[in-house]
Amino acid sequence: MNTTKLPLLINNRTYAWPDQPVVVVCIDGSEPAYIEHAVAAGRMPFTAKMIKHGADLRADCVIPAFTNPNNISIITGAPPAVHGICGNFFYDTNDDVEIMMNDPKLLRSGTIFQSFFDHGAKITIITAKDKLRKLLGSGLDYTSGRAICFSSEKANETTMVEHGIDDAQHLVGRPIPSVYSADLSAFIFDAGVKLMARDRPDLMYLSTTDYIQHKHAPGTSVANDFYAMMDDYWQKLDAMGAVIALTADHGMTDMHDAAGDPDVVYLQPILDAMLGQKAARVILPITDPYVVHHGALGGYATAYLPNDANVSKVCADLNAIDGIEIALSRADACARFELPPDRVGDIVVIATARKAVGSQPDKHDLSGLKDPLRSHGGLSTQTVPLIVNRPVRDLPTDQRLRNFDVFDVALNRIA
Repeated sequence: MNTTKLPLLINNRTYAWPDQPVVVVCIDGSEPAYIEHAVAAGRMPFTAKMIKHGADLRADCVIPAFTNPNNISIITGAPPAVHGICGNFFYDTNDDVEIMMNDPKLLRSGTIFQSFFDHGAKITIITAKDKLRKLLGSGLDYTSGRAICFSSEKANETTMVEHGIDDAQHLVGRPIPSVYSADLSAFIFDAGVKLMARDRPDLMYLSTTDYIQHKHAPGTSVANDFYAMMDDYWQKLDAMGAVIALTADHGMTDMHDAAGDPDVVYLQPILDAMLGQKAARVILPITDPYVVHHGALGGYATAYLPNDANVSKVCADLNAIDGIEIALSRADACARFELPPDRVGDIVVIATARKAVGSQPDKHDLSGLKDPLRSHGGLSTQTVPLIVNRPVRDLPTDQRLRNFDVFDVALNRIA
């Protein structure tokens, strides 16, 4: 136990012990324009005060700009090269199987939560979809009375042994929302406010879903309604004395043509023409169990090539194709984006802004895509907000700010 509440060294970064509750919010899919438009429309009066009296910053998320690698980067304070989670989905070359990256066994580092918990802190984590829950809560002992971690999606199934709370739905007192709804995120904030009042945890992490952002652009009435809802809950947390730091796992952008159809560069047929039928294996790390709103189409892909392939030539040929912003070898991509080499293909391909990269047409079920495609993954969706309800100090001027600096800002740099 950290009875002296000394700073903790976690993944080569030092974090001060909080003297007031710290709430970090990951707004899934929130490019800065969503908040800018909602504030300008008068729909986020509390956030407008945060921007005026606290800190209104911009940061870069990690590439690939997907949910799992960025949430885990945020809670470890480190890039994927350190923690190992480089997508929602990856190809395990050891077992020759494509699997979801949601098993804590895939983590290669401890988390900020685990370290603070091990030294006596109270931790509360609430996420939208259950796919992230086990990764976020890795290393916590839920029978201790000091750790809670559950998802809105399965709040009615929680137990003290597995989640640190029995029947979280009863605490919140509202129906379990649809996974494809704004209410899934509202449930998170409702639970967060109630648990802050009841338990006053040292660290709280609230991670939403990007359902709204996939369907509605910044400044639209539905998007503004969603951000107004969050604004109201943030004000309640602020009134309880919490330091609130907001960031996002990635941005969001249109990826459709003028007719509203997905604008996609399908990679498998291109590689087939270069290397032979099915000689290459395309992996789309955006893939997860919830593909209705994006059809597994995003701005980033990786591919495994045959052993005799000329990787440099393949990258050069891909770079000449309209819609591809950059194609890199594994070594170059891992160096540039701080990725774990053994979990990345021979090449990484990133689409240009407003284009998606896919596998091949028959591999994508777009039947659930009722609105023009908006998605994420590449460099055009890397900029995210970082907003704090208190002034900050001593930000490094010689390095770019990352979304995974948010705990450093909230714990170490409050003025």
